Amino acid sequence: MKNRVCTLYRVSTDKQVDHNDKNQADIPMQRKACHAFCEKMGWVIVHEEQEEGVSGHKVRAENRDKLQIIKELAKQKKFDILLVFMFDRIGRIADETPFVVEWFVKNGIEVWSTQEGEQRFDSHTDKLTNYIRFWQADGESEKTSIRTKTALGQLVEGGGFKGGLAPYGYDLVKSGRFNKRKHELYDLVVNETEAAVVRIIFDKYVHEGFGAQRIATYLNKQGYRARTGKMWHHASIRGIVCNLTYTGVLRCGESRSQELPHLQIISPDLFEAAQHIRTSRANSAEQERHIPLNTRGNSLLAGNVYCGHCGARLSLTTNGKA
Repeated sequence: MKNRVCTLYRVSTDKQVDHNDKNQADIPMQRKACHAFCEKMGWVIVHEEQEEGVSGHKVRAENRDKLQIIKELAKQKKFDILLVFMFDRIGRIADETPFVVEWFVKNGIEVWSTQEGEQRFDSHTDKLTNYIRFWQADGESEKTSIRTKTALGQLVEGGGFKGGLAPYGYDLVKSGRFNKRKHELYDLVVNETEAAVVRIIFDKYVHEGFGAQRIATYLNKQGYRARTGKMWHHASIRGIVCNLTYTGVLRCGESRSQELPHLQIISPDLFEAAQHIRTSRANSAEQERHIPLNTRGNSLLAGNVYCGHCGARLSLTTNGKA
């Protein structure tokens, strides 16, 4: 009877990564290698699981649904061998992953890698080798994280966009520059239609005392819509109020660019005023408030008193009877 195999494929991001890095091979490459390995060994694959966008360095085994499925199948004796492209596809956490591998072995499951062979626990040396392997993988993840943060920080400090979706108020345009993986980089440019809405938001927030909820209501009543075409939500307004990019300064962690006039939608002074108001409102329970929160209504405390249970502002209602 042929050995029954369960395979596990994993990539740390939702995108397929560099094909030339065997430690970060994409899922199609991992699957192809595992199938070829099973054919050579005379094994049959009975189950496959894949994880996309799951960090083996940050996400512990108990929170990885696919790995828990495989462990449950192992308990039910549904397969004989767990096969991965490389052992770090099982995980990269030094104080956990070696013991995850050992758990499978103790439960009668052989653990194999197409690149590194079988992981055994017949001797103290085997156990030490297993631990060292994942300790090194954990360290590589730490170094990769540091390199990524440093590179993004340097990119931003030089006035480059770190990537991702363009903030509301901006569009992405191809820059003609390419990274080392030959992916074209993008630059931000101001979207004047959206920028006008950003200016309305800051003006209402700073000069008219509007809160995020009231601004959202105002924009919706005026016919403005978010980029998705949906109604404005107060959480989106809060995100805009906090975004330093509108002053023409790009940010990534602790890194900051110089002020870039071509990206500036509002003045730094207006942004700072908004942050002062935001902080004052957040600390209203501890500090004397000087910022008007309620600019409408006949009730003195409407909009200025908060529910002790849910934190929502209290408002005045009436049944219309004398």
